[in-house]
Amino acid sequence: MNRVPAYLLFDLDGTLVDSVPDLTLSLNLLRAELGSPPLSLKQTAGIVGDGVTLLVQRALGKEIYSEAHRNRFMEIYTEHLLDQTRCYPGILELLKQHDPRRMAVITNKPYQLSRQLLAGLGLTGYFQTLIGGDSLAQRKPDPLPVLTALDRLDAPAEQAVMIGDHHTDLASGNGAGTATCFCAYGIGCANHQPCNYRVAQPTELLTLFPG
Repeated sequence: MNRVPAYLLFDLDGTLVDSVPDLTLSLNLLRAELGSPPLSLKQTAGIVGDGVTLLVQRALGKEIYSEAHRNRFMEIYTEHLLDQTRCYPGILELLKQHDPRRMAVITNKPYQLSRQLLAGLGLTGYFQTLIGGDSLAQRKPDPLPVLTALDRLDAPAEQAVMIGDHHTDLASGNGAGTATCFCAYGIGCANHQPCNYRVAQPTELLTLFPG
């Protein structure tokens, strides 16, 4: 791209914050209740990114999964949402450099949990809008969440970038016509989705997208 995008659209887990320890703890508490052995941090990182239902299904196995298990996970995770979850290095500095009216969070995490997480980390005021995985009829990789965020920000797609660590982020941004930035430091994978930018460390976002 020839110009630096004026509007920044962020994924949450694996992009703005490292939530794997708390997700792992919560999944393991649920698994313990069911008599299953614990998952490692690496195992949890490999199943995150497609919303709570698929996360719990993958953690337990489809053969034993039920909606009750999803609900129980939500109860446990709500209690442990902010035990160890923190912003990645450089993220707060990046957010401080930009106008909140030109930034949004687009995540597949449920809206209420996302709102609580942002509030708990003092990040709410940095974003004009938050779109959760249950906010709309479709979630990422569908372009609808990105298109909705653009509408709420009154932002032209060609002046925005979708920043995330998962192929669902890239697919959603590509489908909506924004630029995309893959965060290789996160917990997802690009899965051959094209991107305009790629960063190996979160601090590189400061250089790519100066305020």
